[in-house]
Amino acid sequence: MYNRLGGSSMADTGVVETLLQRIEKLDGGVDSLGVAASLGVDHQVIVGAVKSLQALGDVISAELRSSKHWELTEEGIEIAEQGSHEARVFNSILLEGLPQAELMKLSFGKIGFSKAMSNKWIRVDKSYEGGPRIFRTVESIEDQVREKLLLVKQGNAAQLDEKEKNELKKRKLLTEVTVKSYWITKGSSFSTTITKQEAELTPEMIATGSWKEKKFKPYNFEAMGVAPNCGHLHPLMKVRTQFRQIFLEMGFSEMPTNNFIESSFWNFDSLYQPQQHPARDQHDTFFLSDPALAHEFPLEYLERVKKVHSEGGYGSQGYKYDWKMEEAQKNILRTHTTAVSARMLYKLAQQEKFTPVKYFSIDRVFRNETLDATHLAEFHQIEGVVADKDLTLGHLMGVLHQFFTKLGITKLRFKPAYNPYTEPSMEVFSYHEGLKKWVEVGNSGVFRPEMLLPMGLPEDVSVIAWGLSLERPTMIKYGINNIRELVGHKVNLQMVYDSPICRLDS
Repeated sequence: MYNRLGGSSMADTGVVETLLQRIEKLDGGVDSLGVAASLGVDHQVIVGAVKSLQALGDVISAELRSSKHWELTEEGIEIAEQGSHEARVFNSILLEGLPQAELMKLSFGKIGFSKAMSNKWIRVDKSYEGGPRIFRTVESIEDQVREKLLLVKQGNAAQLDEKEKNELKKRKLLTEVTVKSYWITKGSSFSTTITKQEAELTPEMIATGSWKEKKFKPYNFEAMGVAPNCGHLHPLMKVRTQFRQIFLEMGFSEMPTNNFIESSFWNFDSLYQPQQHPARDQHDTFFLSDPALAHEFPLEYLERVKKVHSEGGYGSQGYKYDWKMEEAQKNILRTHTTAVSARMLYKLAQQEKFTPVKYFSIDRVFRNETLDATHLAEFHQIEGVVADKDLTLGHLMGVLHQFFTKLGITKLRFKPAYNPYTEPSMEVFSYHEGLKKWVEVGNSGVFRPEMLLPMGLPEDVSVIAWGLSLERPTMIKYGINNIRELVGHKVNLQMVYDSPICRLDS
């Protein structure tokens, strides 16, 4: 069946008649926004009336116009009324301080804490027995964010420069709205009397012959039909398959990564990551409440891990702190797949005779992040691990070049970095042809003896490893071709790079 041209039902007949009367009185024409305001109706009601009149022929002439202005988002309105998150955090802290755990329970706690720390309004003292406590570092503050939002609310957005507007927009407190309206004038067939056109030819009209006196709306032979539903491969899953194939071609074996829930022991302690490390705080990691604790561990290995942390060993002086079993028992959503690598290397160490191995994994990991343009609470991590005798940093660079070359990424740079469980460590950068700059694509290093020797691996065995997110290399290698092809139109590469899909956590 063909669609007919036509607008809204003439339940808005009164609006249509009023609109025609306004046009008749004003020869120069009327603005649809002005008409909507004067009648006290939604602008879309006027737009519907315009569409209905356009469907009748040349009754009116409507020119589409657009203008832009800044508006506060819902969150922006809240801040304009109550103050910014960081200011509310500052005002919540008394002279005697405030426990960090209490602050994080507040609706504005996480975002406000981060911003207030960046502004150096507050500090964290972790030495308190009851847990970290937050104190003010300044006597008073000026809530500039709220002041800027109030200017916009009062219609004075022009007083803010573009940088200030973009900063507020980045925080999702401000949005630029494009308002479209119609300038309506008389058409060549203008009349204030409208004859309703029929939309359907009924059996009764044919039987009585009344169709001869009726006026019908014209058929729209150009109308598109409804597109059939069909399935597509998700871009990430498509590229994940390609990554997996590359690893298999290089002789790697896939590690089992189906345990999203991991104990802090395997996620942190086994990797020689100290229990007071910031990554183990509640604002960086998801902790489970049920079951809260893990109970099954290889006890002899656990004791060796405890000793190397608290006392040192294997040529290391350790971290010299009181290692606590209750911290290692805490169940979490794994923050990286390196926890799986630790389990596999421990399993390898239990073999009677060491054999070289190459492992890889591609799966989801979780971080307790505040969601924004470059951060997600869940993303995919790719990890490669090679264990053999006398491996060096040169071997790691060679494997990385081979791996990324198979992806079509040939321009690489390495930068020294720090990781608790690798030494030496390197960040990996690739040149992005679309953005014309170097971007970080991964992290790498040689696992420390303090991690490997407690497992029982021979002293002459080295393990090289690297990790990267699935999302960012997907954009770097396939963003220009595959993503544009999948989306079906041009995309802004900087916008894609800055979006959550390209979050990098290695």
